[in-house]
Amino acid sequence: MPSISEIIDGRVTVSDIKDLNIDDLLNREQVEPDIKLLNKNINKKTVLVTGAGGSIGSELCRQIIKLKPKKLLLLELNEFALYKVNEELKFYKKKFKIIPLLVDTQDQAKLEIIFETFKVDTIYHAAAYKHVPLVEENICSGVKNNVFSTLAVAKASVNKKVLNLVLISSDKAVRPTNIMGASKRLSELCMQGIYYSKKNNKTKFSIVRFGNVLESSGSVIPKFKKQITEDGLVTLTHKHVTRYFMTITEAAQLVIQAGAMGKHSEVFVLDMGKSVKILDLINKMINLLGLTVKDKENMDGDIEIKIIGLRSGEKLFEELLIGKNPQKTYHPKIKKINDPFIPFEKLEVYIKNLENLITNNQSLEVKKLLNKIIKLYTSNSKIVDHIQVEQLITNKKIKPYNKL
Repeated sequence: MPSISEIIDGRVTVSDIKDLNIDDLLNREQVEPDIKLLNKNINKKTVLVTGAGGSIGSELCRQIIKLKPKKLLLLELNEFALYKVNEELKFYKKKFKIIPLLVDTQDQAKLEIIFETFKVDTIYHAAAYKHVPLVEENICSGVKNNVFSTLAVAKASVNKKVLNLVLISSDKAVRPTNIMGASKRLSELCMQGIYYSKKNNKTKFSIVRFGNVLESSGSVIPKFKKQITEDGLVTLTHKHVTRYFMTITEAAQLVIQAGAMGKHSEVFVLDMGKSVKILDLINKMINLLGLTVKDKENMDGDIEIKIIGLRSGEKLFEELLIGKNPQKTYHPKIKKINDPFIPFEKLEVYIKNLENLITNNQSLEVKKLLNKIIKLYTSNSKIVDHIQVEQLITNKKIKPYNKL
């Protein structure tokens, strides 16, 4: 603790000694998890998590180990991320096997070898690129990773008779305005298309869709906290922007429980509570850190909030439902919806065209094709893909910058 003189002299502030309690930021009713649902697909089973080093993937691993699986396989392409999560979980290796695997989830042949070798029972497919601006600036890479990894995991699961496959999706897949959201919606369509195209399919498919997770990598919370404590200025894209939030632990537990209810590639939507106005969230964070907002009414305040404008592909607000009338499930925080899907015979033609466009890095054409496949996808930004932009500048063609 600082001395009284340090506080009086202003050398130490409340924000130096008080940390944010994430639960303080969410006025959410916490529901105790259903232990039966948590255990169903994990306890004494071989479980595999793709993207195990990511925010959601690693939290899924933390929750899974509490449920005593027989084996836990960590699939990750990023070496450091895999090292980090494996080191964290090393303590539990005495109780059951934890197996770190450096694998590209787009490699279906490798996945099939792994699924068969380890006799995998349950898969949580969390591997994906999720940062909206970065994917918007790297269209082909984003779509290739998100869509073709889902295709590979789904096909390999069916071929090797994995019992359960859960896809982690996003609220951005609902009426998407950006490439990240469109790629996640196409991933959902791939899951549904494959499930219904395979005869004698032994694998239960499910899709879990939810919004923003507090303190995940790239989340606004760590960013705002850093800006408040270090910069003295917080940047906000729009004063009316809203988002759904939940804690990372709650999200992971609900994903596991929703996956336990899945059979026929249903889409489950997590109850995210009321959407949060980001400006209100910033004000709350500033106040909880013992500081005040600097504005026209309080020029002596500590922290200024600067409006910088919406980023490419960004929405003012997110949605969780495409249709209406979601169905209730056993769990009060989980609803089931029946969204329309595309038969895989038709979808497969689109996928092959998409693969050719990605191979030739035709970002503009990829965007157009996504618009054709996903009827509710409407881009709200010009092309900002770095390679495409550079090519357009070189060729002095500016027209394709327009919105699609």
